[in-house]
Amino acid sequence: MIDGALPYLRCPVCGGPLARGDERALRCSRGHSFDIARQGYVNLTAGRSPHPGDSADMVADRETFLTEGHYDFIAQALAATVRADDGLVVDAGTGTGRYLAHVLDALPELPGLGLDVSKPALRRAARAHPRAAAALADLWRPLPLADASASVVLNVFAPRNGPEFRRILRPDGRLLVVTPARDHLAELVDAYGLVKVDPDKADRVADALGEGWAVVSVQPVSRTLRLSEAETRTLIGMTPSARHVPPHVAGPHEVTAAVDVTSYRAA
Repeated sequence: MIDGALPYLRCPVCGGPLARGDERALRCSRGHSFDIARQGYVNLTAGRSPHPGDSADMVADRETFLTEGHYDFIAQALAATVRADDGLVVDAGTGTGRYLAHVLDALPELPGLGLDVSKPALRRAARAHPRAAAALADLWRPLPLADASASVVLNVFAPRNGPEFRRILRPDGRLLVVTPARDHLAELVDAYGLVKVDPDKADRVADALGEGWAVVSVQPVSRTLRLSEAETRTLIGMTPSARHVPPHVAGPHEVTAAVDVTSYRAA
């Protein structure tokens, strides 16, 4: 799975191209080596990450919830929006890789790469799709990718490194950002005190991306989810409020899931 993305990968230490040293490592010409975990992802960090990302419990909840199809409408919106003929599909903050897998199904000739800082997530992302590679990388640091290597960059509920996204994106490429709408999970916010969506979220996203981006389109998509008590608990467990899941979640619940899918091009 790593081989499809290999021509686009770069050493996080010196920036040189990477090649297979053996079945368990990638190396650059200067001798920097990066281990491939037995689960299939490669560690492309240049030192210890300052944060571990989502925990194993959060990732397990996300895998359960997404596998049940509750957020497939988001994946379908991404797949319907994306267009590309060449280059790499990069999912920055890939989690379990489910959104990347849907987009790769819509782009049958292209390789994909999921980046995340969570090892439990990458263990799943490395198996998400036959054409998807997975790499441990901190989104706040320079990304281990060549300039203008990505035809598509996905960013779903994840941190945004605008300058790096712009560097790795091809001139005709697109950045697709999924952010929660104001009423996303509003029923659970009211019932259980979850973290509220910032009403100025759109402005904060633009500020985080920085200069040099133009909005191509904004697509609001939403669904009413009818969740059992167990599904409600699982949904809360995969959110930023996971550490504050109440001890008693009553169900069932009708929950609004609402997001904006924003397409950007480099200005």
